[in-house]
Amino acid sequence: MTSFFARFFGALSPAAWVIVALAAGSSIGLAMVRVAPKRGLQFWIFSVQHEPHYRKVVEEWNRRNPGKQVQLTLVNSTALQQRMMSSFFSGTPIADVLEVERTIVGPAFAGPLPSVGFVDLTDRLRQQDLLERINRPSFSPWTSRGRIFGIPHDVHPVLLAYRADLVEAAGIDVSRIQTWDDYFRVMAPLMKSLDGSGHVERYLINGWPSDYYTAEMLLLQAGGALFDSRERPTLNSAFNARFIARLATWYTGPHRVARSLDYFSGSGHQMMLQGQVVGLLVPDWYAGLLMKPEMPGLAGKMKLMPLPAWEPGGRRTSAWGGTMLAIAKSSTRQDEAWQFAQYLYLSPESAIELFRSDGIVSPIKSNWSNPVYDRPDPYFCGQPVGRLFIDQASHVPPRTSSPYNQQALTAFDNCLIDVTAYADRTGQYDPADLVPEARRLLDGAQRQIADQVARNVFLSAAP
Repeated sequence: MTSFFARFFGALSPAAWVIVALAAGSSIGLAMVRVAPKRGLQFWIFSVQHEPHYRKVVEEWNRRNPGKQVQLTLVNSTALQQRMMSSFFSGTPIADVLEVERTIVGPAFAGPLPSVGFVDLTDRLRQQDLLERINRPSFSPWTSRGRIFGIPHDVHPVLLAYRADLVEAAGIDVSRIQTWDDYFRVMAPLMKSLDGSGHVERYLINGWPSDYYTAEMLLLQAGGALFDSRERPTLNSAFNARFIARLATWYTGPHRVARSLDYFSGSGHQMMLQGQVVGLLVPDWYAGLLMKPEMPGLAGKMKLMPLPAWEPGGRRTSAWGGTMLAIAKSSTRQDEAWQFAQYLYLSPESAIELFRSDGIVSPIKSNWSNPVYDRPDPYFCGQPVGRLFIDQASHVPPRTSSPYNQQALTAFDNCLIDVTAYADRTGQYDPADLVPEARRLLDGAQRQIADQVARNVFLSAAP
């Protein structure tokens, strides 16, 4: 062994010796560094947009509660999910309080209820009458097998943002619009060529077969679902087949009314500025956090209205996104975490600041009477934006917390893509003619997701 090391080190060049020395020095230095342990209640968030608001709240909490300090840490959402699941299943350290978004929470509910790594808040919420004080549909993404694991941060109702300048210049009266059929009929004069070529460049609504955000919003609004109340997959319901057949005709054929628009890219924003799309489905967070700063050229040109219903008298809103505040079961300071969670989410002051900074309306019903929601918003032609969203808050559809929701949504959207392609391939553009193909494709998707759920003995055996 000695001769091996002698040969090895003797073969090193002067440059290599420098590298070895630097590596050894840095290793010794790191070993001597003493990392100060984090003190106080640990609070992790994922949203860079929420951070400035939360820093103010945490600073005020720490000022008022010198013996119950909170440390706020911003963690990338992907990293947050990985660290969360690692903690739940292998016991690695995690924060006491976590803010978790709907798209990353599902895996936490994949096992038996006792293995869910969040504290079950159902009884605490009931004892403090919070089940009645908080908008009831807002609990659904955080409820698994009848137990609630988080306080809702939001409602995220969806409205239709439309180019009021174009609509009013054409003399169109939006009060005549009650259903989607009304919308497409009344708005039809706005579908036109923008460059005189005769090729239609302006369409009436955003959306495309591969846009599963819009597909889910519209499905929820229409009353469809991918899972039932017991979290069993229902992709191939007759309702869903009719829905897909009808939605496909929005995207292709002689009565096409929609075009692809990326919600989050500069090209999508430019399309709105150019008037290539008249209407856009938007939740409160999109109107407040993205439209205003990223599309300032639309200020004074946009208005909001309830979504047209699928059927007369039907639901006029949907939901997109959602966040909860949860307490880690591994926390040794659960009562203190519960006190901080209520301070952060339930106070009127926090609700006001959340709306002012991010445009997000509170799920706490007692906050809805605050006049901040009635203030005219110049961006939306002086409309009271907060009040328009709150008017729809109690009508937001329930959403599943199934750990298989994302897989089911992807499978459902693939069926929509295939039905749209089938319509073009066969020249059939009547929704009734597309239903059999939609049902056939959804049957396959149902088997795929049902097989995944069946392999999870905890969910398949749930009562």
